[in-house]
Amino acid sequence: QVQLVQSGGGSVQTGGSLRLSCAASIYGVRWNCMGWFRQAPGKERQGVATMNIGAEHTYYADSVAGRFTISRDSANDTLYLQMNSLKPEDTAVYYCAADRRLLGCGFDTYEYNYWGQGTQVTVSS
Repeated sequence: QVQLVQSGGGSVQTGGSLRLSCAASIYGVRWNCMGWFRQAPGKERQGVATMNIGAEHTYYADSVAGRFTISRDSANDTLYLQMNSLKPEDTAVYYCAADRRLLGCGFDTYEYNYWGQGTQVTVSS
């Protein structure tokens, strides 16, 4: 069973930057959609950014558009989330997600069958 392994995250002050990485435990899986979600304490998990792998289309939540960038390095089969101009409201546990059949690459969490272990991002004011 393929697993998604995350790295990165940590603590930063307002305005700082962090990068998250997500790699599949098995190289060469043909994903249709990959993305990043986050869950703040007491809130539901919500979509941050997703990517249609084949079409290379990207989608962003309004709250992060212009500050976050989702990208994928096909050579090492790794998904990234570059987070710039971080704000305290970005504090959450971030999860990468992927699916091999999903076509729309939206922000509905139930549509993604593979999830990373989660990594904490804390932004202090």
